[in-house]
Amino acid sequence: MVYRRTTNVARKLAARQSAIVSAAHALAAEGGMSAVQIVPVARHAGIAAGTVYRYFPAKTDLVAALVAVHSEREIGAMAAAADAAPGPLSALAAAIAIFATRAVRSRRLSFAVLTEPVEPEIDAARQPFRQALSAELARRIGAVIAAGMLADIPRDLAVAAVMGAMIEGLIGPSAPDEAADEAHVRDTVQTITLFALRALGVVDARARGLVVQIVLPSAGEGA
Repeated sequence: MVYRRTTNVARKLAARQSAIVSAAHALAAEGGMSAVQIVPVARHAGIAAGTVYRYFPAKTDLVAALVAVHSEREIGAMAAAADAAPGPLSALAAAIAIFATRAVRSRRLSFAVLTEPVEPEIDAARQPFRQALSAELARRIGAVIAAGMLADIPRDLAVAAVMGAMIEGLIGPSAPDEAADEAHVRDTVQTITLFALRALGVVDARARGLVVQIVLPSAGEGA
């Protein structure tokens, strides 16, 4: 007789896998990517290390799953904010601002999944998030150019420059100290968004107007 997984068994397996990834996510948020190790993850999830290995035979597999979940969540938040905006230029500003907001509020985790120095195989597992972030920014910048609101600048270079500004300005080693309160978060997000819009060629007065109009989610909202 061929055993077939019932819906209930499949649900339990998926829930356990999700719990493992959530535990890895929590540890990365606390201690960076170096904290994502099989035994601590198992302890945090309340299961045996052997169980983690059944789902994720190596740390790279676990990191890849963690990054996939994180990427879907972050890119989804950017897309939702941009899609709710009234036009392509507002959508671009909203996408940048929502990324900045979430990055500043979860700076340790953002550093871990994007740019923390790690082994080459772990860095390779993080690449899909950077690629997805680049693709989302390219889509929004392309829409602004297509609408005739910006000159047709080299898109790949523009995306790389904006990403560099966001990552280094918000979460990199040279970034200012972590935002202490929501007023600081708002100021940081507005500054980086304005910088990015200016760098892309948006006229200063218009860029300032776009930044002022952005409504940032409250802490914990959509996390």
